[in-house]
Amino acid sequence: MNVRAYAIVTGAYWGQTITDGALHMLVLLHFYTLGFTPFQIAFLFVLYELMGVVTNLLGGWIAARFGLNTTLYGGLTLQVAALLALAALDPAWPLAWSVAYAVLIQGVAGVAKDLTKMSSKSAIRLVVPEGQKGGLFKWVAILTGSKNAMKGVGFFVGGLLLATLGFSGGLLLLAACLATILLLTAMTLPGGMGRAKAKTPITRILAKAPAINRLSAARVFLFGARDIWFVVGVPIFLYEVAGWSFVQVSTFLALWVIGYGFVQALAPRFIESSTDGLASEVRAARAWVLVLAATPLLVALGLAAILPLDALTTHGGSAATGLVAVGPGVVIVLGLGLFGAVFAVNSSLHSYLILAYAKAEDVAMDVGFYYMANAVGRLVGCLLSGWSYQAFGIVGCLALSSLFLLTSWACALALPTTSASRVAAART
Repeated sequence: MNVRAYAIVTGAYWGQTITDGALHMLVLLHFYTLGFTPFQIAFLFVLYELMGVVTNLLGGWIAARFGLNTTLYGGLTLQVAALLALAALDPAWPLAWSVAYAVLIQGVAGVAKDLTKMSSKSAIRLVVPEGQKGGLFKWVAILTGSKNAMKGVGFFVGGLLLATLGFSGGLLLLAACLATILLLTAMTLPGGMGRAKAKTPITRILAKAPAINRLSAARVFLFGARDIWFVVGVPIFLYEVAGWSFVQVSTFLALWVIGYGFVQALAPRFIESSTDGLASEVRAARAWVLVLAATPLLVALGLAAILPLDALTTHGGSAATGLVAVGPGVVIVLGLGLFGAVFAVNSSLHSYLILAYAKAEDVAMDVGFYYMANAVGRLVGCLLSGWSYQAFGIVGCLALSSLFLLTSWACALALPTTSASRVAAART
Protein backbone atom coordinates (compact mmCIF):
# COMPACT_ATOMS: atom_id res chain seq x y z
CA MET A 1 0.00 0.00 0.00
CA ASN A 2 1.51 3.32 -1.12
CA VAL A 3 0.29 5.38 1.83
CA ARG A 4 2.07 8.56 0.74
CA ALA A 5 0.45 8.63 -2.71
CA TYR A 6 -2.93 7.77 -1.17
CA ALA A 7 -2.62 10.66 1.31
CA ILE A 8 -1.62 13.17 -1.37
CA VAL A 9 -4.46 12.20 -3.70
CA THR A 10 -6.95 12.24 -0.83
CA GLY A 11 -5.80 15.69 0.34
CA ALA A 12 -6.16 17.14 -3.16
CA TYR A 13 -9.62 15.58 -3.49
CA TRP A 14 -10.64 17.04 -0.13
CA GLY A 15 -9.59 20.54 -1.16
CA GLN A 16 -11.49 20.41 -4.43
CA THR A 17 -14.55 18.93 -2.71
CA ILE A 18 -14.74 21.64 -0.03
CA THR A 19 -14.62 24.40 -2.64
CA ASP A 20 -17.16 22.58 -4.82
CA GLY A 21 -19.65 22.22 -1.96
CA ALA A 22 -19.16 25.85 -0.95
CA LEU A 23 -19.63 26.99 -4.56
CA HIS A 24 -22.87 25.02 -4.85
CA MET A 25 -24.31 26.59 -1.70
CA LEU A 26 -23.16 30.10 -2.63
CA VAL A 27 -24.83 29.88 -6.04
CA LEU A 28 -28.05 28.27 -4.76
CA LEU A 29 -28.65 30.72 -1.92
CA HIS A 30 -27.37 33.81 -3.74
CA PHE A 31 -29.64 33.35 -6.75
CA TYR A 32 -32.63 32.42 -4.61
CA THR A 33 -32.30 35.81 -2.87
CA LEU A 34 -32.43 37.39 -6.34
CA GLY A 35 -35.91 35.94 -6.84
CA PHE A 36 -35.15 32.85 -8.94
CA THR A 37 -37.73 30.03 -8.88
CA PRO A 38 -36.67 26.48 -7.87
CA PHE A 39 -36.66 25.33 -11.50
CA GLN A 40 -34.61 28.36 -12.60
CA ILE A 41 -32.08 27.59 -9.87
CA ALA A 42 -31.92 23.97 -11.03
CA PHE A 43 -31.25 25.24 -14.56
CA LEU A 44 -28.13 27.04 -13.28
CA PHE A 45 -26.62 23.63 -12.54
CA VAL A 46 -27.58 21.96 -15.84
CA LEU A 47 -24.30 22.66 -17.63
CA TYR A 48 -22.42 21.73 -14.45
CA GLU A 49 -23.96 18.27 -14.52
CA LEU A 50 -23.91 17.95 -18.32
CA MET A 51 -20.19 18.65 -18.47
CA GLY A 52 -19.73 15.92 -15.89
CA VAL A 53 -21.13 13.45 -18.40
CA VAL A 54 -18.67 14.53 -21.10
CA THR A 55 -15.74 14.90 -18.71
CA ASN A 56 -16.01 11.44 -17.21
CA LEU A 57 -16.40 9.83 -20.61
CA LEU A 58 -13.36 11.52 -22.15
CA GLY A 59 -11.37 12.06 -18.95
CA GLY A 60 -10.72 8.35 -18.49
CA TRP A 61 -9.28 8.13 -22.00
CA ILE A 62 -7.13 11.23 -21.42
CA ALA A 63 -5.83 9.75 -18.16
CA ALA A 64 -4.99 6.47 -19.90
CA ARG A 65 -3.01 8.35 -22.54
CA PHE A 66 -1.29 10.99 -20.41
CA GLY A 67 -1.55 9.76 -16.81
CA LEU A 68 -3.77 10.53 -13.83
CA ASN A 69 -1.49 13.37 -12.76
CA THR A 70 -2.54 15.32 -15.85
CA THR A 71 -6.26 15.00 -15.18
CA LEU A 72 -5.89 15.64 -11.44
CA TYR A 73 -3.91 18.86 -11.93
CA GLY A 74 -6.25 19.90 -14.74
CA GLY A 75 -9.28 19.49 -12.51
CA LEU A 76 -7.79 21.55 -9.68
CA THR A 77 -6.64 24.29 -12.08
CA LEU A 78 -10.06 24.59 -13.71
CA GLN A 79 -11.73 24.84 -10.30
CA VAL A 80 -9.50 27.76 -9.33
CA ALA A 81 -10.30 29.44 -12.65
CA ALA A 82 -14.05 28.90 -12.17
CA LEU A 83 -14.01 30.40 -8.67
CA LEU A 84 -12.12 33.48 -9.86
CA ALA A 85 -14.37 33.93 -12.89
CA LEU A 86 -17.61 33.65 -10.92
CA ALA A 87 -16.31 36.18 -8.40
CA ALA A 88 -16.19 38.68 -11.26
CA LEU A 89 -19.96 38.45 -11.84
CA ASP A 90 -21.33 42.00 -11.66
CA PRO A 91 -24.79 42.58 -10.13
CA ALA A 92 -25.23 45.50 -12.53
CA TRP A 93 -25.21 43.20 -15.57
CA PRO A 94 -28.55 42.46 -17.28
CA LEU A 95 -30.24 39.41 -15.81
CA ALA A 96 -29.91 37.35 -18.98
CA TRP A 97 -26.16 38.01 -19.10
CA SER A 98 -25.71 37.11 -15.46
CA VAL A 99 -27.57 33.84 -15.86
CA ALA A 100 -25.68 32.85 -19.02
CA TYR A 101 -22.37 33.73 -17.39
CA ALA A 102 -23.19 31.75 -14.21
CA VAL A 103 -24.29 28.72 -16.22
CA LEU A 104 -21.08 28.81 -18.28
CA ILE A 105 -18.83 29.05 -15.24
CA GLN A 106 -20.78 26.28 -13.54
CA GLY A 107 -19.99 24.17 -16.59
CA VAL A 108 -16.27 24.76 -16.04
CA ALA A 109 -16.71 23.81 -12.38
CA GLY A 110 -18.44 20.60 -13.48
CA VAL A 111 -15.44 19.66 -15.62
CA ALA A 112 -13.12 20.44 -12.71
CA LYS A 113 -15.05 18.36 -10.20
CA ASP A 114 -15.32 15.26 -12.33
CA LEU A 115 -11.73 15.35 -13.56
CA THR A 116 -10.61 15.42 -9.93
CA LYS A 117 -13.05 12.72 -8.84
CA MET A 118 -12.21 10.35 -11.68
CA SER A 119 -8.47 10.82 -11.10
CA SER A 120 -8.69 10.26 -7.34
CA LYS A 121 -10.94 7.20 -7.49
CA SER A 122 -8.83 5.61 -10.24
CA ALA A 123 -5.60 6.23 -8.31
CA ILE A 124 -6.88 4.14 -5.39
CA ARG A 125 -7.09 1.08 -7.67
CA LEU A 126 -3.38 1.52 -8.37
CA VAL A 127 -2.04 2.06 -4.85
CA VAL A 128 -3.90 -0.81 -3.08
CA PRO A 129 -2.13 -4.19 -3.49
CA GLU A 130 -3.87 -6.88 -5.55
CA GLY A 131 -5.45 -9.78 -3.66
CA GLN A 132 -5.84 -8.01 -0.32
CA LYS A 133 -9.22 -9.33 0.91
CA GLY A 134 -11.48 -6.44 1.84
CA GLY A 135 -8.60 -3.99 1.44
CA LEU A 136 -9.83 -2.28 -1.70
CA PHE A 137 -13.34 -1.87 -0.30
CA LYS A 138 -11.93 -0.38 2.92
CA TRP A 139 -9.69 2.20 1.24
CA VAL A 140 -12.32 3.19 -1.34
CA ALA A 141 -14.86 3.62 1.45
CA ILE A 142 -12.48 5.81 3.45
CA LEU A 143 -11.74 8.04 0.43
CA THR A 144 -15.39 8.31 -0.62
CA GLY A 145 -16.69 8.80 2.90
CA SER A 146 -14.13 11.43 3.81
CA LYS A 147 -14.80 13.21 0.52
CA ASN A 148 -18.48 13.49 1.29
CA ALA A 149 -17.70 14.72 4.79
CA MET A 150 -15.58 17.43 3.18
CA LYS A 151 -18.45 18.29 0.85
CA GLY A 152 -20.59 18.81 3.93
CA VAL A 153 -17.94 21.11 5.31
CA GLY A 154 -18.10 22.93 1.99
CA PHE A 155 -21.86 23.45 2.30
CA PHE A 156 -21.37 25.01 5.71
CA VAL A 157 -18.46 27.13 4.48
CA GLY A 158 -20.56 28.35 1.55
CA GLY A 159 -23.41 29.53 3.76
CA LEU A 160 -20.97 31.10 6.22
CA LEU A 161 -19.02 32.92 3.51
CA LEU A 162 -22.20 34.27 1.94
CA ALA A 163 -23.28 35.66 5.32
CA THR A 164 -19.86 37.17 6.14
CA LEU A 165 -17.72 37.95 3.09
CA GLY A 166 -20.52 37.99 0.54
CA PHE A 167 -20.69 36.24 -2.82
CA SER A 168 -17.52 37.57 -4.49
CA GLY A 169 -15.39 37.73 -1.35
CA GLY A 170 -16.17 34.14 -0.46
CA LEU A 171 -15.27 32.91 -3.94
CA LEU A 172 -11.93 34.71 -3.92
CA LEU A 173 -10.95 33.16 -0.59
CA LEU A 174 -11.86 29.70 -1.85
CA ALA A 175 -9.76 30.21 -5.00
CA ALA A 176 -6.70 31.22 -2.97
CA CYS A 177 -6.95 28.16 -0.71
CA LEU A 178 -7.37 25.71 -3.60
CA ALA A 179 -4.48 27.24 -5.55
CA THR A 180 -2.25 26.53 -2.55
CA ILE A 181 -3.41 22.90 -2.47
CA LEU A 182 -2.74 22.55 -6.21
CA LEU A 183 0.82 23.80 -5.78
CA LEU A 184 1.54 21.41 -2.89
CA THR A 185 0.06 18.45 -4.78
CA ALA A 186 2.11 19.12 -7.92
CA MET A 187 5.28 19.29 -5.80
CA THR A 188 4.75 15.99 -3.98
CA LEU A 189 2.72 13.51 -6.09
CA PRO A 190 4.70 10.84 -8.02
CA GLY A 191 4.43 11.15 -11.80
CA GLY A 192 3.07 8.75 -14.41
CA MET A 193 0.18 7.29 -12.39
CA GLY A 194 -2.45 5.43 -14.43
CA ARG A 195 -0.81 5.88 -17.84
CA ALA A 196 -1.54 2.89 -20.10
CA LYS A 197 1.44 0.97 -21.48
CA ALA A 198 -0.06 0.99 -24.97
CA LYS A 199 -1.98 3.82 -26.61
CA THR A 200 -5.71 3.31 -26.15
CA PRO A 201 -7.94 4.24 -29.11
CA ILE A 202 -10.74 6.65 -28.28
CA THR A 203 -13.26 4.21 -29.78
CA ARG A 204 -12.85 2.03 -26.66
CA ILE A 205 -14.43 4.54 -24.30
CA LEU A 206 -17.86 2.95 -24.83
CA ALA A 207 -16.68 -0.68 -25.13
CA LYS A 208 -17.34 -1.98 -21.63
CA ALA A 209 -17.91 -5.33 -19.94
CA PRO A 210 -21.59 -6.15 -19.33
CA ALA A 211 -21.01 -5.90 -15.57
CA ILE A 212 -19.80 -2.31 -15.87
CA ASN A 213 -22.74 -1.36 -18.10
CA ARG A 214 -25.25 -2.79 -15.62
CA LEU A 215 -23.59 -1.20 -12.61
CA SER A 216 -23.50 2.14 -14.42
CA ALA A 217 -27.23 1.90 -15.15
CA ALA A 218 -27.93 1.22 -11.47
CA ARG A 219 -25.76 4.23 -10.57
CA VAL A 220 -27.79 6.56 -12.83
CA PHE A 221 -30.98 5.88 -10.92
CA LEU A 222 -29.31 5.73 -7.49
CA PHE A 223 -27.87 9.23 -7.72
CA GLY A 224 -30.82 10.58 -9.63
CA ALA A 225 -33.01 9.49 -6.70
CA ARG A 226 -30.83 11.36 -4.22
CA ASP A 227 -30.68 14.60 -6.17
CA ILE A 228 -34.39 14.66 -7.03
CA TRP A 229 -35.18 15.81 -3.52
CA PHE A 230 -31.80 16.92 -2.20
CA VAL A 231 -30.52 19.48 -4.74
CA VAL A 232 -33.41 21.97 -4.84
CA GLY A 233 -36.46 20.49 -3.12
CA VAL A 234 -35.16 20.08 0.44
CA PRO A 235 -33.26 23.40 0.75
CA ILE A 236 -36.17 25.46 -0.60
CA PHE A 237 -38.77 23.51 1.41
CA LEU A 238 -36.84 24.12 4.64
CA TYR A 239 -36.55 27.82 3.81
CA GLU A 240 -40.07 28.63 2.63
CA VAL A 241 -42.23 26.06 4.49
CA ALA A 242 -40.27 25.16 7.62
CA GLY A 243 -39.14 28.78 8.04
CA TRP A 244 -35.39 28.09 8.37
CA SER A 245 -32.74 30.74 7.69
CA PHE A 246 -30.05 30.35 5.01
CA VAL A 247 -27.42 29.59 7.64
CA GLN A 248 -29.66 26.95 9.22
CA VAL A 249 -30.32 25.34 5.84
CA SER A 250 -26.65 25.26 4.86
CA THR A 251 -25.61 24.01 8.30
CA PHE A 252 -28.11 21.16 8.20
CA LEU A 253 -27.07 20.10 4.69
CA ALA A 254 -23.44 20.29 5.79
CA LEU A 255 -24.06 18.07 8.82
CA TRP A 256 -26.10 15.67 6.71
CA VAL A 257 -23.33 15.22 4.13
CA ILE A 258 -20.69 14.91 6.87
CA GLY A 259 -22.74 12.21 8.61
CA TYR A 260 -23.40 10.52 5.29
CA GLY A 261 -19.68 10.50 4.58
CA PHE A 262 -18.93 9.07 8.02
CA VAL A 263 -21.32 6.15 7.45
CA GLN A 264 -19.90 5.67 3.97
CA ALA A 265 -16.40 5.25 5.39
CA LEU A 266 -17.72 2.62 7.83
CA ALA A 267 -19.72 0.72 5.18
CA PRO A 268 -17.25 -2.23 4.91
CA ARG A 269 -18.04 -3.07 8.56
CA PHE A 270 -21.68 -3.68 7.61
CA ILE A 271 -20.92 -5.88 4.61
CA GLU A 272 -19.50 -9.38 4.74
CA SER A 273 -16.41 -9.71 2.54
CA SER A 274 -16.50 -12.59 0.10
CA THR A 275 -13.45 -14.55 -1.01
CA ASP A 276 -13.73 -13.46 -4.63
CA GLY A 277 -14.66 -9.88 -3.69
CA LEU A 278 -18.06 -9.94 -5.40
CA ALA A 279 -20.59 -12.51 -4.23
CA SER A 280 -21.53 -11.03 -0.84
CA GLU A 281 -21.02 -7.46 -2.02
CA VAL A 282 -23.41 -7.77 -4.97
CA ARG A 283 -26.10 -9.39 -2.82
CA ALA A 284 -25.71 -6.56 -0.32
CA ALA A 285 -26.04 -3.93 -3.09
CA ARG A 286 -29.38 -5.43 -4.11
CA ALA A 287 -30.74 -5.60 -0.57
CA TRP A 288 -29.66 -2.13 0.58
CA VAL A 289 -31.14 -0.28 -2.40
CA LEU A 290 -34.51 -1.97 -1.82
CA VAL A 291 -34.49 -0.73 1.78
CA LEU A 292 -33.53 2.73 0.53
CA ALA A 293 -36.53 2.86 -1.82
CA ALA A 294 -38.89 2.82 1.17
CA THR A 295 -37.39 5.82 2.97
CA PRO A 296 -38.72 8.68 0.78
CA LEU A 297 -42.23 7.25 1.19
CA LEU A 298 -41.83 7.22 4.97
CA VAL A 299 -40.78 10.88 4.88
CA ALA A 300 -43.82 11.75 2.75
CA LEU A 301 -46.13 10.03 5.22
CA GLY A 302 -44.52 11.87 8.14
CA LEU A 303 -44.96 15.25 6.46
CA ALA A 304 -48.57 14.45 5.47
CA ALA A 305 -49.40 13.89 9.13
CA ILE A 306 -48.45 17.43 10.20
CA LEU A 307 -48.82 19.76 7.20
CA PRO A 308 -51.74 21.03 5.10
CA LEU A 309 -52.05 19.60 1.60
CA ASP A 310 -50.94 22.76 -0.25
CA ALA A 311 -47.66 22.90 1.69
CA LEU A 312 -46.89 19.36 0.51
CA THR A 313 -47.99 19.46 -3.10
CA THR A 314 -47.31 23.02 -4.31
CA HIS A 315 -44.31 25.32 -4.45
CA GLY A 316 -44.88 28.25 -2.11
CA GLY A 317 -47.68 26.54 -0.18
CA SER A 318 -48.74 27.42 3.36
CA ALA A 319 -45.78 28.16 5.58
CA ALA A 320 -45.67 26.32 8.88
CA THR A 321 -46.76 28.30 11.89
CA GLY A 322 -46.82 27.88 15.66
CA LEU A 323 -45.81 24.47 16.99
CA VAL A 324 -45.99 23.02 13.48
CA ALA A 325 -43.01 25.20 12.53
CA VAL A 326 -40.81 22.65 14.27
CA GLY A 327 -42.65 19.69 12.75
CA PRO A 328 -41.60 19.75 9.09
CA GLY A 329 -37.98 20.44 9.99
CA VAL A 330 -37.92 17.51 12.43
CA VAL A 331 -39.43 15.14 9.86
CA ILE A 332 -36.93 16.22 7.20
CA VAL A 333 -34.01 15.91 9.63
CA LEU A 334 -35.02 12.42 10.75
CA GLY A 335 -36.09 11.25 7.30
CA LEU A 336 -33.08 12.60 5.48
CA GLY A 337 -30.88 11.19 8.22
CA LEU A 338 -32.27 7.69 7.65
CA PHE A 339 -32.06 8.13 3.88
CA GLY A 340 -28.46 9.34 4.13
CA ALA A 341 -27.30 6.41 6.26
CA VAL A 342 -28.78 3.79 3.93
CA PHE A 343 -27.75 5.70 0.81
CA ALA A 344 -24.16 5.91 2.12
CA VAL A 345 -23.87 2.12 2.25
CA ASN A 346 -25.33 1.83 -1.26
CA SER A 347 -22.97 4.44 -2.66
CA SER A 348 -19.94 2.87 -0.98
CA LEU A 349 -20.83 -0.54 -2.37
CA HIS A 350 -21.14 0.87 -5.89
CA SER A 351 -17.84 2.74 -5.61
CA TYR A 352 -16.16 -0.51 -4.62
CA LEU A 353 -17.84 -2.66 -7.26
CA ILE A 354 -16.70 -0.53 -10.18
CA LEU A 355 -13.09 -1.02 -9.09
CA ALA A 356 -13.66 -4.72 -8.47
CA TYR A 357 -15.04 -5.16 -11.98
CA ALA A 358 -12.40 -2.97 -13.69
CA LYS A 359 -9.09 -4.24 -15.03
CA ALA A 360 -6.02 -2.44 -13.65
CA GLU A 361 -4.76 -1.41 -17.09
CA ASP A 362 -8.15 0.07 -18.01
CA VAL A 363 -9.14 1.42 -14.63
CA ALA A 364 -9.23 5.10 -15.64
CA MET A 365 -11.47 4.45 -18.64
CA ASP A 366 -13.79 2.11 -16.74
CA VAL A 367 -14.10 4.48 -13.79
CA GLY A 368 -14.59 7.41 -16.15
CA PHE A 369 -17.43 5.62 -17.94
CA TYR A 370 -19.03 4.71 -14.61
CA TYR A 371 -18.88 8.25 -13.26
CA MET A 372 -20.25 9.47 -16.58
CA ALA A 373 -23.34 7.45 -15.65
CA ASN A 374 -23.19 9.02 -12.19
CA ALA A 375 -23.21 12.46 -13.81
CA VAL A 376 -26.21 11.52 -15.97
CA GLY A 377 -28.08 10.61 -12.79
CA ARG A 378 -27.14 13.90 -11.13
CA LEU A 379 -28.19 15.86 -14.22
CA VAL A 380 -31.59 14.20 -14.43
CA GLY A 381 -32.05 14.43 -10.67
CA CYS A 382 -31.14 18.11 -10.62
CA LEU A 383 -33.69 19.01 -13.29
CA LEU A 384 -36.40 16.83 -11.78
CA SER A 385 -35.73 18.32 -8.34
CA GLY A 386 -36.56 21.83 -9.53
CA TRP A 387 -39.42 20.78 -11.80
CA SER A 388 -41.12 18.34 -9.41
CA TYR A 389 -40.87 20.69 -6.44
CA GLN A 390 -42.28 23.61 -8.41
CA ALA A 391 -45.07 21.48 -9.93
CA PHE A 392 -45.94 19.02 -7.14
CA GLY A 393 -44.15 20.21 -4.02
CA ILE A 394 -42.01 18.07 -1.75
CA VAL A 395 -44.31 15.06 -2.23
CA GLY A 396 -43.50 15.03 -5.95
CA CYS A 397 -39.78 14.94 -5.18
CA LEU A 398 -40.19 12.08 -2.72
CA ALA A 399 -42.40 9.97 -5.00
CA LEU A 400 -40.01 10.29 -7.95
CA SER A 401 -37.06 9.47 -5.71
CA SER A 402 -38.66 6.21 -4.61
CA LEU A 403 -39.49 5.28 -8.21
CA PHE A 404 -35.89 5.86 -9.28
CA LEU A 405 -34.60 3.67 -6.44
CA LEU A 406 -36.85 0.78 -7.45
CA THR A 407 -35.42 1.07 -10.97
CA SER A 408 -31.88 1.02 -9.56
CA TRP A 409 -32.77 -2.16 -7.67
CA ALA A 410 -33.99 -3.76 -10.90
CA CYS A 411 -30.67 -2.93 -12.56
CA ALA A 412 -28.73 -4.37 -9.59
CA LEU A 413 -30.52 -7.70 -10.02
CA ALA A 414 -28.61 -8.14 -13.30
CA LEU A 415 -25.15 -7.65 -11.74
CA PRO A 416 -22.90 -10.75 -12.02
CA THR A 417 -21.45 -12.31 -8.89
CA THR A 418 -18.55 -14.14 -10.56
CA SER A 419 -14.96 -13.25 -9.75
CA ALA A 420 -13.62 -9.87 -10.84
CA SER A 421 -11.00 -11.41 -13.10
CA ARG A 422 -13.51 -13.49 -15.08
CA VAL A 423 -15.93 -10.56 -15.40
CA ALA A 424 -13.18 -8.27 -16.67
CA ALA A 425 -12.11 -10.90 -19.19
CA ALA A 426 -15.64 -10.89 -20.60
CA ARG A 427 -15.14 -7.36 -21.95
CA THR A 428 -16.96 -6.78 -25.23
